[in-house]
Amino acid sequence: MPEDPGSSVLQVKTPDFEIAEGLAISVSCPLWQSRLSDAGALCLQAVTAVYQVIGHEDGATPPEISVVLADNKTVHELNRDYRGFDKPTNVLSFALTDGETGAQIPGAAGAPGIVMLGDVILAFETVENEARSQEKSFESHASHLVVHGVLHLLGYDHEEDDQAEEMEALEKRILAVLGIDDPYSLPDERGVA
Repeated sequence: MPEDPGSSVLQVKTPDFEIAEGLAISVSCPLWQSRLSDAGALCLQAVTAVYQVIGHEDGATPPEISVVLADNKTVHELNRDYRGFDKPTNVLSFALTDGETGAQIPGAAGAPGIVMLGDVILAFETVENEARSQEKSFESHASHLVVHGVLHLLGYDHEEDDQAEEMEALEKRILAVLGIDDPYSLPDERGVA
């Protein structure tokens, strides 16, 4: 993804330095910082919860993940150019590995060196509109989408019903770690695209 000269990279402070070291958070849309008191902490907590539920051995080198907090225009362009959908969406994931569904986080099995897992990109306006229409807090919905995006990087998908059920069940477990209610409890609605 091209570097946006107007974006900023947040330095995340956490007691778990190794996870923070593998997480780059870029804010290319300033509206994120106006809605979230600490966008970096929200992203870090979501990624950490994924590690807790999926499994990450102590002392293993965590994979590198980039989370980009963007706007609809940026996500629309990426969605059109790379996926063939001429519209914005709430979250995009661009994996740099060929993850297998259910695979443990790279590095957890003692893989040498640092593994770059990929990019997760959220669209501010879409996230905000969905949170409002689904009567969820903006923070909870954004956290859910970071989790959802990271699971895609790990090879999980929701193209088929059985895949969707597996991924949604895993998301619910991860979000419970964060104290976030089941995002799929709305009738006949999926919380993510």
